[in-house]
Amino acid sequence: MEDGIRDFSEDGGACVPLIPGGIEAEGVSYDDARLNQLGYKQELSRSLSAISNFSVTFTIVSILTGLTTTFNTGLTYGGPVTMIWGWPIVGLLTLVVGLSMAEICSAYPTSGGLYFWSAKLCGNDWGPLASWLTGWYVPTFTYIFSLHFYYYYYRVLSNFAFSFSIISVLTGITTLYNTGLTYGGPVVLVYGWLIAGAFTMFVGLSMAEICSSYPTSGGLYYWSAMLAGPDWAPFASWLTGWFNIVGQWAVTTSVDFSLAQLIQVIILLSTGGKNGGGYTASKYVVIAIHGGILLLHALINSLPISWLSLFGQLAAAWNLVGVFVLMILIPTVATETASPKFVFTYFNTDNGEGISGKVYIFVLGLLMSQYTLTGYDASAHMTEETKSADINGPKGIISAIGISILVGWGYLLGITFAVTDIPYLLNTDNDAGGYAIAEVFYLAFKRRYGSGAGGIICLGVVAVAIFFCGMSSITSNSRMAYAFSRDGAMPLSSLWHKVNKHEVPINAVWLSAFIAFCMALTSLGSLVAFQAMVSIATIGLYIAYALPIFFRITLARKSFTPGPFNLGRYGVLIGWIAVLWVATISVLFSLPVSYPITDQTLNYTPVAVGGLLLLTVSSWIFSARHWFKGPITNINN
Repeated sequence: MEDGIRDFSEDGGACVPLIPGGIEAEGVSYDDARLNQLGYKQELSRSLSAISNFSVTFTIVSILTGLTTTFNTGLTYGGPVTMIWGWPIVGLLTLVVGLSMAEICSAYPTSGGLYFWSAKLCGNDWGPLASWLTGWYVPTFTYIFSLHFYYYYYRVLSNFAFSFSIISVLTGITTLYNTGLTYGGPVVLVYGWLIAGAFTMFVGLSMAEICSSYPTSGGLYYWSAMLAGPDWAPFASWLTGWFNIVGQWAVTTSVDFSLAQLIQVIILLSTGGKNGGGYTASKYVVIAIHGGILLLHALINSLPISWLSLFGQLAAAWNLVGVFVLMILIPTVATETASPKFVFTYFNTDNGEGISGKVYIFVLGLLMSQYTLTGYDASAHMTEETKSADINGPKGIISAIGISILVGWGYLLGITFAVTDIPYLLNTDNDAGGYAIAEVFYLAFKRRYGSGAGGIICLGVVAVAIFFCGMSSITSNSRMAYAFSRDGAMPLSSLWHKVNKHEVPINAVWLSAFIAFCMALTSLGSLVAFQAMVSIATIGLYIAYALPIFFRITLARKSFTPGPFNLGRYGVLIGWIAVLWVATISVLFSLPVSYPITDQTLNYTPVAVGGLLLLTVSSWIFSARHWFKGPITNINN
């Protein structure tokens, strides 16, 4: 034993590290002590599980990458025989290499890896040269990339994942694709997405700047209180908070109800389709499915945050991979595809709703894009559970929006290239009962292979993405309810503010699921009434986004103290663009969507949003102004 480090051979081969002087290390984990034994102190965050460690390597090995990029080589040199039999032969020999590396890794578990192993195994004489050759032969950029990947993925992506999963382009585009096809068709889908995406980024940038200054779970309503000044802070906080939380509940309601409807369509197609005697679920069955989905989401959100983070990362990966798979697979499988001219120039005015003005139609078609690009305030609500929140919270907001815009546009293009007959896709007498994207998927496989089973599987991919979206929505809802009740703004606040032994706001989780279920019950009376509830998800939520931005560029224009992430001198300009955009869509999405106007065709958005505003202001005037003081501290000075 040298320098206080016991030899491996002692204690039956177990490695028991000691600090210099032969005294057992106290308060040091086994992994940290093992690293100390190798001559290094613990400096990196040791948070990777076995699965996380495996995931990094498995992702870099990437079977899809290797097989796809070198498939030509296999076909050229030997073809099927070489590929089919060469794979297991090389695989077995590679496993032998891996086993040897694993054995050495167990003896020397350091980030240095190969070059460190060579140094230790070659002895004092040859160690430096062996280490030098090994280290440079394994390209330096790989090591740098690995560290960067660790930092970004495990510190930033967990926060990003929740927002990206709630935005969920697979969810929004799939469930409202009918709206886009009806009002404008391809032109609105392709260009409206980019327009809505660009203005949404302005909103996101302004929110990110404020989030960097005030990274708390309260998010928007806390920001409003800080930015509106002492005189207006309580009212600003109250108004923003209620629009935010009711908007979030509406998002969860619409997402999970949309999933229930999609499951009903999957069942319909799986049992023969509408024209083949397929089973059409009643509205009571759909609401029961909705309730079951919410139950699962509440159970998952009752797990510790480490598990929830894992689910969130899985959700982000599923959404990202799912988009790319579907945008390539569907137009590839389809035997009939649209021309580029159709996809990029065709404007559908045949909507059957009595609206002929192209500008009017285009505006109504934007709802699909704007509805999809909501929910990214989740990154703000998760900041109290995010490392370096004043930097990673803003990154989560911006990256979720930016990536969603890019992959969403690709998804729209891919699906729209498989659209050749808009009236048929929207016809309620087709196999999918008028569910446009479901019919596109189903027909693509049925026409090529004689069976639509492949299309049903693709709908399953979308269904899982929507499930994850609803799961993340409950996460965001519960954190907002927890923070709002922490400041005493909700009835029975002490109940919703409680956290369990895993530090999860368990009561707020179940409250959010229950309210989302109750809001969906309106669909039993009328889908028109339900749409009024859902409209709050877009307009109501965006009003909550705009309020703190408005206070930042007006009342707090000179007093605002930016955080590490800031827009500099462009902050006010970007803020005004964001506020004006929200004001614009609040008016546009309140316009009638069908003529003549009846109780079944009236757009109830202004009624729903106006009703929420009336209730919020009234409750403030008659009650809350006497006792609600805005965000309060809960620490002992």
